Amino acid sequence: MHQRPASATADPAYKAGAIALMLAIAAIAAALAFQYIGGYAPCPLCLMERYAYYAGIPLLFAALVLVATDRAGFAAALFFLVALAFLANAGLGIYHAGAEWKFWPGPDTCANAAAPLGAGGGGLLKQLETTRVIRCDEAPWTFLGLSFAGWNVVTSFLIFVAALQAAFAASTANLARRMSEI
Repeated sequence: MHQRPASATADPAYKAGAIALMLAIAAIAAALAFQYIGGYAPCPLCLMERYAYYAGIPLLFAALVLVATDRAGFAAALFFLVALAFLANAGLGIYHAGAEWKFWPGPDTCANAAAPLGAGGGGLLKQLETTRVIRCDEAPWTFLGLSFAGWNVVTSFLIFVAALQAAFAASTANLARRMSEI
């Protein structure tokens, strides 16, 4: 007979899912802080790499609620979906970091990415002089040899592992619950 943990926070799926959620929140908070406080404008690939966080954070929260309300089967599906999203995000980060290291060319859109023209006063020539091009193939910042894209790979992979662990723990709990009902 399957013994449910005394509290949801003792559940292995909940613990792994909470780790994934905290990592995701910390990573996107850091990215936004670097952008809005540090002044590092994101390139188009950087913005694309944020999609997994924007979708993953609410899905991880919902999966934790499902674990806490003893709906481990649905939680497992959400955890697995999040794991796949962050695995894909790690792949996108590898592509971005590779473009920064000049291992391969970045997308054409990154070489010409800039603030939109035509807004505000002044002529087109003045706007061209003051427009800052945000390139995807140049790392504006590095720490321990990794750029923002490189750190996104590390973080996305850690979230992938935690979410996958949560998915397996939740599916195991769901299977054990179903077997005890037979």
